[in-house]
Amino acid sequence: MAKRIAWTVGFCLAAALLQSTLLSRLALYRAVPDLALAIIVYTAYINGTMTGQLSGFFAGFLQDLLSASPLGFNAFIRTLIGALAGLLKGAFFLDFFLLPMALCLGATLLKALTVFLLHFVLSGAVPSYNFVSLSFWCELGLNTLTAPLVFGFLRRFSSLFEGRRES
Repeated sequence: MAKRIAWTVGFCLAAALLQSTLLSRLALYRAVPDLALAIIVYTAYINGTMTGQLSGFFAGFLQDLLSASPLGFNAFIRTLIGALAGLLKGAFFLDFFLLPMALCLGATLLKALTVFLLHFVLSGAVPSYNFVSLSFWCELGLNTLTAPLVFGFLRRFSSLFEGRRES
C-alpha cells in the first residue's frame, strides 16, 4: 500500500506542477483542470478507502506546502474525496469513458461544496467558489472532459497504482 500511495503522491505532485505552469497559460476563464484530483479519484476507486484517503491527505498536504492556501486545507478536501471515492471500489465496472467522467464530476462538485462550507466555517478566511460564475463551470467541464484521458494515462502505469488481485 505504501508504494501505491507514494506513486500517487508523486504523480499528483507532477500534475500540480503541470497545472501551475503549462496549463495555467492555457486557462479557460481562469480555470484549469484539476489533474491531481483525478489521480486521487482513480487511485481511490481502484484500491479502496484507506489508500484513497492516505493518498489524498499526502497529496493535499504537499499541495498546501506549494500553495498559499492554509496548511491542511487541500489535505482535508482531498482526504475526504479519496475516502468517498474509495467507498465506490468495485461498485461499478470501470469503463473507459462514462465512469471516469461521472467520478470526476462528482469529485469536483464535492470539492466545490466543501470549499464553500469551509468558507463559512473559517469566517471567510479562504475564498469560495461562486457557483454561478463561468470559471466554476469551466473547471467542472474541464475536470469532467479530461477524466477519461487521465484515467487512460494512469492505466498505462497500472502496476504502480493497483494492488494485488484477489483470487
